[in-house]
Amino acid sequence: RRFAPGAAPDDAAATARAQGGVPDARLVGDVGGSAEALRALPTSNGKVGVIGFCSGGRQSVLAACSLPLDAAVDCYGAFVTGTPPEGFPLKVTNLVDQLPNLRCPLLGLFGNEDSYPSPEQVDELDEILTRENKPHEFHRYDNAGHAFFSTDRPAYRVDAANDGWERIETFYGKYL
Repeated sequence: RRFAPGAAPDDAAATARAQGGVPDARLVGDVGGSAEALRALPTSNGKVGVIGFCSGGRQSVLAACSLPLDAAVDCYGAFVTGTPPEGFPLKVTNLVDQLPNLRCPLLGLFGNEDSYPSPEQVDELDEILTRENKPHEFHRYDNAGHAFFSTDRPAYRVDAANDGWERIETFYGKYL
């Protein structure tokens, strides 16, 4: 809403993307404030998790590297590793240098037909987290590309999405 006050959520998101996306520092501040507010609720068990899809997957990993969270889910987050192509509209860098700071378990769900992240970029992420001894669990889906959870897009893959939601529920049940 900061980018387009009063606009519909989809319009505000489009405006944010057109301006290069939400800056990393602002995202970390917003998630940190939200986590504090959630933990302060009288019904809270004190645990907080994050989830993100596409660029939100990258933001989920960023938050998990920057804040005291309890669980993070990355659904095909682009540019956690790898480099954005020339002319890419979002002003992002990869998170390779921040991955040693991962502060909670990470669940990653990826399509083997995706380009961002590609299977090679997912391999790189797995290798870094394994080398750094960071708890993570990755699942990859054949015949699924980017946005396989999106029911309103041709990329939707019901089997992969259903399996993914079950894995998310199990993961959050364990850590939250």
